[in-house]
Amino acid sequence: MLEVQNVSKIYLDGSVCVEALREVNLSLGAECFSMLVGPSGSGKTTLLNLIGAIDTPSSGAISIAGHNITSLDDRRLTAFRAKHIGFIFQNFNLLPMLSAHENVEYALLGTDLSAAQRRARTAETLEAVGLTQHAHHRPNQMSGGQRQRVAVARALVKRPSIVLADEPTANLDSAMGASMVRLMREMQAQYRTTFIFSTHDPELMRHADQLIFIRDGRVELGATAREGSTP
Repeated sequence: MLEVQNVSKIYLDGSVCVEALREVNLSLGAECFSMLVGPSGSGKTTLLNLIGAIDTPSSGAISIAGHNITSLDDRRLTAFRAKHIGFIFQNFNLLPMLSAHENVEYALLGTDLSAAQRRARTAETLEAVGLTQHAHHRPNQMSGGQRQRVAVARALVKRPSIVLADEPTANLDSAMGASMVRLMREMQAQYRTTFIFSTHDPELMRHADQLIFIRDGRVELGATAREGSTP
């Protein structure tokens, strides 16, 4: 599903070169539930942005579902990201003037689905995350956990190949965070989607199929959580 080959990312800070990622190699299979683990500034967000085609590597190649995204021009990259990649943000990034249904359906605009198909797909996805009764509520009428469920539904409604989440439970308490990870696990199994998200929380790491440790821009270790690996 995902191949990261010799990827490096260098930023210019004035006249200083900052190497955010250093020759990262990573391979993940389909339907994998993986977590990126590392201290602040280790390169987790940079790696997620590169995999999500939000940014481009300075060198190396990234392939998703057999597509080398680093070889695509801007137009084709935008189209690929819209079809194959879902995002879950820690601050939810919901549009405040839209209902839960409208926020989720918004992700389907520009697809080849008809209006009726978009409504049906949205309703199905909201039901899957347990929000049918809140479909017409706006974000300010929902709890933090409910807003996060809307964000999960929005990421999944396109049926993407891969879903990326940068610290998605950072603004939730521990109980709600664990509940959200369980929900994403259920959605991963139901929709057969690969999940990759970053976390600092050791309690959440035990839910992963694979832990990917990053330090100083390098991937240090990839192991299954069931092997009892710790950062």
